[in-house]
Amino acid sequence: MRITGGSLKGRIIKCPDGIIRPAMDRMRESVFAIIGDLTGKSWLDLFSGSGTIAIEAVSRGSSSVQLCEKDRIKIKQVLENVSITEKELGVKIGCHFMAVELFLKRCKDKFDYIFLDPPFPYKYRLDLLKIIEERELLNAGGTVMIHFPEEDMLPEQIGKLSLSDKRIYGRSIVHFYKVCTL
Repeated sequence: MRITGGSLKGRIIKCPDGIIRPAMDRMRESVFAIIGDLTGKSWLDLFSGSGTIAIEAVSRGSSSVQLCEKDRIKIKQVLENVSITEKELGVKIGCHFMAVELFLKRCKDKFDYIFLDPPFPYKYRLDLLKIIEERELLNAGGTVMIHFPEEDMLPEQIGKLSLSDKRIYGRSIVHFYKVCTL
């Protein structure tokens, strides 16, 4: 996999052992183009896999990045990928190796952007979005993005989260949710 933009554009990221479904370069490039400038923004990468999305956020200017991955087989490679990035750019990436559900329930931080890329068979996407909404983990004006297969469905409204954009990439979809203010 490669970084698609920013100061690390073109850099190859090594994939860890174990089951991994890396986000397509085209999808990542499109999502980051939709978001725009990340300078000074905070980012949370859930179901991180190799750490590519978190590294892409740092490459594009995000100054506060955290990732969460529960698969212990991936830890060594994620830490290696992150370490190289931290040395190159001087931005620390917080790494959490635990179940995403547990991380979200314990998390005390708020983020400008939260990206979820659960395994396609994962059945609790809506539950995760509800936790994010109920725990108010999104900063004002922030965005939650979730990548999922086209055969699954997610509602347009989840509490205060409202669907603001939807993009289709082959057999997968990315929903963009923002906090609606009434």
